[in-house]
Amino acid sequence: MKNLRLNLVVLLLALSLSQPTTFAQRREVKVKVTTAAALLAARGGETISAAQLRSYLFFIASDEMEGRDTPSRGLDTVAKFIALNLGRWGFKPYGDDGTFFQKIALRRDALDPAKSIAEINGQKFSIGEDFIPNAVSASLTGPMVFAGNGWVIKSKNLDSYQGVDVKDKIIVVVGSGQGFPRGFTRADLAGRMGEDWSSPSVYAQAHGAKGVVVISDSQASQSWEQLRQRITQPGRAVVEKFVTQAPASAVPSILISSKMATALFAGEKFDAATLVSRAESGDQVPAFDLNPNKTFTINVAVKSERPMTQNVVAVWEGSDPVLKNEYVAMGAHYDHVGICAPGTADPICNGADDDGSGTTALLGMAEALSRARQRPKRSVLFVWHCGEEKGLWGSRYFTEYPTVPLDKIITQLNIDMIGRSKKADDTNPRNKDLTGPDSIYVIGSTMMSTELGALSQTVNKSFLNLTYDVKYDDPADPNRFFYRSDHFNYARKGIPIIFFFDGVHEDYHRPGDEPQKIDYDKMERVTRTIYMLLWEVASLKERPKVDKPLPAQLTQRSGE
Repeated sequence: MKNLRLNLVVLLLALSLSQPTTFAQRREVKVKVTTAAALLAARGGETISAAQLRSYLFFIASDEMEGRDTPSRGLDTVAKFIALNLGRWGFKPYGDDGTFFQKIALRRDALDPAKSIAEINGQKFSIGEDFIPNAVSASLTGPMVFAGNGWVIKSKNLDSYQGVDVKDKIIVVVGSGQGFPRGFTRADLAGRMGEDWSSPSVYAQAHGAKGVVVISDSQASQSWEQLRQRITQPGRAVVEKFVTQAPASAVPSILISSKMATALFAGEKFDAATLVSRAESGDQVPAFDLNPNKTFTINVAVKSERPMTQNVVAVWEGSDPVLKNEYVAMGAHYDHVGICAPGTADPICNGADDDGSGTTALLGMAEALSRARQRPKRSVLFVWHCGEEKGLWGSRYFTEYPTVPLDKIITQLNIDMIGRSKKADDTNPRNKDLTGPDSIYVIGSTMMSTELGALSQTVNKSFLNLTYDVKYDDPADPNRFFYRSDHFNYARKGIPIIFFFDGVHEDYHRPGDEPQKIDYDKMERVTRTIYMLLWEVASLKERPKVDKPLPAQLTQRSGE
């Protein structure tokens, strides 16, 4: 099962280190070490270089790609860039209709600002400037009830609704429009949502309220511009084929400015400023009904959109007339989280490491295959997955609607973050689990196939001898990394996997994940090592056996 030439290199190196060497022996060792380099060169692996990877990644993780959200213009641009190169290198397209793109239909709701209006006693207010709604179609009018901060937390004896009935009314509360009420944290939410604790929206839905109007507190006022920018961004999409039933009706929630709140509480027993001040001090005003003669109307218009996105799928056909019908699958997700901090100086999460590094590594390996002097025996399937950040959309879609027979995929190697390194003097606690320049986490290699795990270790030790850390194979790992990237959906189908990962760091899902922070020398070493493993798996006489049951937690994957 193991490559003879690689094992010979290991044996000769071991002998050379354990015995006194003569000049002739030292020359022999040098010749055999050179053989490993020659093997890399014959396979085209020398084209995988730090400079090459850097050039690709600076494009993929540039501001012009706008963070590669799923779906987005930036993601589509990167997909076309990948496909352009695959075509140049001679890969076969394995998407839809003879293209490299496996199309995925999405559905999402987006606000229609031109048709969203608000009015209080004849005074008109503008979306964005005076109110910020969620993307839920609504026409709110009728009686209103003020309910403090709007929360119920039984463990803290907090009930904002004592003495009032909210059915068929609009609930008005004070808050930031997001997060917990002032002075409370997630730790205070003991028990079950809706029974032991309720947010304003949860309470409104459970008790038949028409919607929730949130008076902007000082926190929301300070971040108003950033919140306003969010409503200009596309709403959250869903994959149409994954929706098996109609979603539960969401409750309209509208954040209003202090100007609008002043108009709303004009003539009431408490003005808006007093309500906000007392709520922020922890001494909120008891619930009360507003004047029923006050006219209040908010219309929130929503338009449904049907955007498309795509996986990028290609095949490099194998040389063996029989084995070429089997595939070694290589995967990475080319999406990220998009414009993550609108209204700030650096609003774009470029995702250079997550997962621009994996996206680029696959490009480097694809180019190397096209330069190899011969083809591997088995075919190599490349899939750049979309929507990983949304819940592993792309890999789920591909494994449910595969463009090659799923039972012919013998292994899936997933690359998700391989570009960052922890420096020796780094004391940042957020980098405590980041791997160093010569180490990488290898997840799943010991969890499904003994043969695949052993082969992975042999190739590494015979080649660049990186430090492979398998600590996250522990089924009790609280991070649950095995369940948080695209390999999971292949493993769920019984395909043995290995996941290469550098570890969470200070810039994970933040604007600081920039291409200039990548350790390109490490990326080269890791990518070349995975590339050599690809060849060895593709050359096996028999596919790796799955001889270990997956952990019971497999059916209980938590989101990323």
